[in-house]
Amino acid sequence: MKLEPLEPSYYYHFFNRGNNRENIFIEVDNYDYFIKLIKKYLLAILDIYSYCLLPNHFHLVFKIKPKQLLPKKIKEDKMTLYQPFSNMFNAYTKAFNKKYNRVGSLFQKHPKRIRILNEDYLRRLILYVNTNSDHHGIANYKGYKFSSYSELVTEKSKLLSKSEVITLFDDVENLKFALRQKKINIEAIKDIILE
Repeated sequence: MKLEPLEPSYYYHFFNRGNNRENIFIEVDNYDYFIKLIKKYLLAILDIYSYCLLPNHFHLVFKIKPKQLLPKKIKEDKMTLYQPFSNMFNAYTKAFNKKYNRVGSLFQKHPKRIRILNEDYLRRLILYVNTNSDHHGIANYKGYKFSSYSELVTEKSKLLSKSEVITLFDDVENLKFALRQKKINIEAIKDIILE
């Protein structure tokens, strides 16, 4: 799969899994630390629309901020848009390897990224990512702690650009309805499923 370049003002689906399909999250602290690193490294360059962290892979749906809102180093081409991702994955891998007394790469070589150019596709992808724990038989999406679902449908918001997501579905109730109906065309997104 060709890797899409990251460019300002575009939406992306960004995902990866553990090397050899191994788990990248083993305990609750791992998930929490990954989210902490997302906040530290990525929120300066993007707005998150949805996420799901599963034991051996993750999905992020985001929009890169407009160029004028990016950090100075990126605006001046002294740092690439991918560098914050690299820093985040390196920090997570080092901590994970130290904690579990392992060495080597934790993630597959290149995270996959797909530019999203169609609003309908973006909505279907948001539904897919938020129900991904169901898709893999891990947990009912409504109770799964490591996805954006609860943040989207409740008042609390700590990571997401929630209002933009809700606007895509008109309101929270319509989003809940779409998730319940699981109006997801798996064929339309089969090339992005990490099986």
